[in-house]
Amino acid sequence: MASSSYSRPDAHGAPRKPRKPRALRAALLGAVATIALTGAAMTEFVPTSPAMADTAAPSVGPATFADVVDRVRGAVVSVKVKVTETADADEDGGMPQFAPGDPLEKFFKRFGENGPRGGAPHGKPHTGQAQGSGFIITEDGYVVTNNHVVENATDVTVTMDDGKTVLPASVIGTDKKTDLALLKIKTGGPYQHVKFSTVVPRVGDWVFAVGNPFGLGGTVTAGIVSARGRDIGAGPYDDFLQIDAPVNRGNSGGPTFNAQGDVVGVNTAIFSPSGGSVGIGFAIPSESAQTVVASLKDKGSVARGWIGVQIQPVTTEVADSLGLKAAKGALVADAQANSPAAEAGLKSGDVILGIDGERIDGPRELARKVAALGPGKKADLIYWHNGSEKTVPIKLGSLPDEKASPAKAAVSEDSSFKGLGLSLAPASSMQGAGGEGVVVADIDPDGAAAQKGVRVGDVIVEAGGKSVSRPADVSAVLAEAKKEGRKAVLLRVKGSEGTRFVAIALTPAS
Repeated sequence: MASSSYSRPDAHGAPRKPRKPRALRAALLGAVATIALTGAAMTEFVPTSPAMADTAAPSVGPATFADVVDRVRGAVVSVKVKVTETADADEDGGMPQFAPGDPLEKFFKRFGENGPRGGAPHGKPHTGQAQGSGFIITEDGYVVTNNHVVENATDVTVTMDDGKTVLPASVIGTDKKTDLALLKIKTGGPYQHVKFSTVVPRVGDWVFAVGNPFGLGGTVTAGIVSARGRDIGAGPYDDFLQIDAPVNRGNSGGPTFNAQGDVVGVNTAIFSPSGGSVGIGFAIPSESAQTVVASLKDKGSVARGWIGVQIQPVTTEVADSLGLKAAKGALVADAQANSPAAEAGLKSGDVILGIDGERIDGPRELARKVAALGPGKKADLIYWHNGSEKTVPIKLGSLPDEKASPAKAAVSEDSSFKGLGLSLAPASSMQGAGGEGVVVADIDPDGAAAQKGVRVGDVIVEAGGKSVSRPADVSAVLAEAKKEGRKAVLLRVKGSEGTRFVAIALTPAS
């Protein structure tokens, strides 16, 4: 039982004796009894009058979830699949990508309950098993789950809440970018089903999860919404709910309900150093899930809007170097040729501030808004260009398939460039680095550039908005920026992950 804090300060902050000791004692005992019934910690008990001392403190949460659980649990199913995979298949299911050895690498986990993997030599396909959770959303048997639960599935079944009824299902459509999938039970009906919530949950709201952890089936856990809008690096449209209701391996694809029994999230990932729950789970919010699910049901796929830019956050240093008053918006690292953005006149170094009449705070918000608008939609794009704000009409395209990232440039002889903790050389002197820019041939891991994510093999193509081809060009830009009193210089860098901007703080040693 969680401990409770009780105090009765007077107007000067000093303890005072109760006017009705017996009544107060009764009220305190009542408060302790309430804790035992609700399983929740009480807030500070501070009666301000004898009348309040005679009144039992109210519960801070529902006394029980039993009634609402009885109403919804029949719609929650266990999803079991047979999958065909290879020994070198991506077992992370699109989870955050960290540098080798990063202490966070092992903590983020998808939590479908997978059977034994590996053992197939040279990438030959083999059959495995996986299981997770799902929930029925229509009377005729449409089921929502996670993409990573059914990815590469050759056979899918759902087990109902009674643990005995096993029904075949088919995959209607999947969406890897949001890790959602829609199934359809092939036989029978009507089925008990639940609906998505139309009310956005607040941080602190009570929620409960129902699912199939470790293959146990029909397990209910409760907690609160711990945070909203979490970005865990799982995809371009991350906007997770964080919940502390315990969820574990096998809960993947199962629902998180509010106290009214409506689905507020689809459980997807956990943060865990051990593989089990530590009270940090992530769920796709219902407002995102129902849009994707509707598209999967209608078309079997999701069509998203696209403007064709590589974008990154606007840091304080970037804002200062571009003359922006606030570190908001999405910095254009590259505008792809023949894309809607390029045709509208956007160039690298511009900052997108808003679209379709709404301002944005950062790249994630822009990505979600553009995707939601859909292909063919016309909108006004607000952006920052050469020190002033501009507005241009743009017609969104359709998001193309992902392309492989270019390989890193080879490292060869270098020229010393101490100011940024780098050794630089003309890109034209390095095989595979291209003919433009200055290649990073070596880097000080404790230097300013390394701390901003610059790596060996990256190519600096612009510094301070000017094209560079020699290390001396970069040095000249730094000297000019310092003379003008700027706090940072903006480098445009091409690497294995595409083109991006890096703001390097200027120091006397630069």
